[in-house]
Amino acid sequence: MVNMSDRSKLPTEDQIEKDIKREEKIFLRSYSKVIFFYPLFFTSLTLFLIQYFVGMDEPILGAIWITVFFANLFIIAFDTSSTKFFILLLAAIILIMIFTLIFHPNAIISQILSFEVTIIMSYQFYLSTVIILAFIFLIAWIATRFDYWKLERNEVIHKKGIFISAVRYPTKSLRIKKEIPDIFEFFLLRSGSIHLLLGNEDVVYLDTVLNINKKSKQLDYLLSDIEIEIEKN
Repeated sequence: MVNMSDRSKLPTEDQIEKDIKREEKIFLRSYSKVIFFYPLFFTSLTLFLIQYFVGMDEPILGAIWITVFFANLFIIAFDTSSTKFFILLLAAIILIMIFTLIFHPNAIISQILSFEVTIIMSYQFYLSTVIILAFIFLIAWIATRFDYWKLERNEVIHKKGIFISAVRYPTKSLRIKKEIPDIFEFFLLRSGSIHLLLGNEDVVYLDTVLNINKKSKQLDYLLSDIEIEIEKN
């Protein structure tokens, strides 16, 4: 039987988080921005399967591919903060309202319905896109295996190259800054940037770190443990 005093000693939800653990070492890898083309990869794969196996050869498939391609280019070309995102959204709403007021709504709808999409692509094009993107993704992933940062309790290690040359820094004076410069990149892969401010006044910029919030929490745990140990000594 558990009384009320025992229940008050039970751990809270924050204390029993299973996805965030105290790490002895944390790996930080900055990926190429080409990984944000993964929506185009899956779109091309889906359109290839539809057109090859189902035999559906409709112009709307090409329009879908072009739309996804444009969205991917937009995400990579510009860093859109949360403020810019809401400004763009507001601007789009205002423009739609202006055109609706200037032109008769029925005329707009009829123009949209009468608009014909004539973009036609073969299944060979979609398959070629899938193969090319898969190859580039593989190269980007391999590159991160040979260039990464490892944070341990006592030191920060930068490993780089095929033969893995290592440069070591103490964690005693390490400072970390987390940013989310692009809200679209955060939505796609939970990515953001981490700046490592080392003791020798060097600053390391890791622009595309995946699962940025989880990494940040793990780093907070690691650094808090180090601070406690320093105070005890």
